[in-house]
Amino acid sequence: MNRIGSAKYIVSISLLLPFIALFIWETAWWPIVAAAVWTALTIAVWIQSERKEQRIKLQRVERALQTVSIRTINHHRHDWMNDLQVLYGYIRMNKQERIVQYIEGIRERMAAESQIAKLGVPSLVTYLQSFRTMTHSVQLSVVIDGELDLEEIPIDREGVAAALIDLMNMYRSGIKQGTGEPAKLKLQLYRDDKSLHAVFFYDGEWNDIGDTMHKIKQRLRNSPLQPISSEQSLAELPLKAELRG
Repeated sequence: MNRIGSAKYIVSISLLLPFIALFIWETAWWPIVAAAVWTALTIAVWIQSERKEQRIKLQRVERALQTVSIRTINHHRHDWMNDLQVLYGYIRMNKQERIVQYIEGIRERMAAESQIAKLGVPSLVTYLQSFRTMTHSVQLSVVIDGELDLEEIPIDREGVAAALIDLMNMYRSGIKQGTGEPAKLKLQLYRDDKSLHAVFFYDGEWNDIGDTMHKIKQRLRNSPLQPISSEQSLAELPLKAELRG
């Protein structure tokens, strides 16, 4: 228990003192006044402690978001520097075809990043864009068919985003470490007239498949994302969320 939590606990317990005094001195008037004043002070201290605790929590969240943002920017800067060095080398060697091919690859990456940014749910967008800063053991690729903005779809977008993030965390934490090449995880998102579809494709070693599948099934209970088939596997996990109305 932290200091603020301890202070709130002590203040709450201290409320017993004036009420005990009421029982001891039943005919006296001052215990009633003391109990009223003590209760008012206790409420004031409790409210102040609660506000301070909320401020501290907010500051921690802000620091975490700032750290993630800095790491993401640094990774992008590193990628840009690598791209510039490769292009500079091709230019010096006058390899025109390689230059065109490499620029085309950069354009495709930028288009994919743009599609992720347009998903509309900040928590999901931030998570996908910062995934590389969390681990080097899994390479994540996101394939979005067409323009997809979850804000414009009649769906529980926050529930969908939370489920997707939790599932990716399960994949990230369940891989077998020290197997050489990083595992590959692909998330495909698309929609039709009735549903939003999300399909996970995984290629890599795993620690405990049975335990992870159990956790995935537990997580998907009461979630807007539901398995399409009763036969589920980590290698290919197709899910869908029905559109409302």
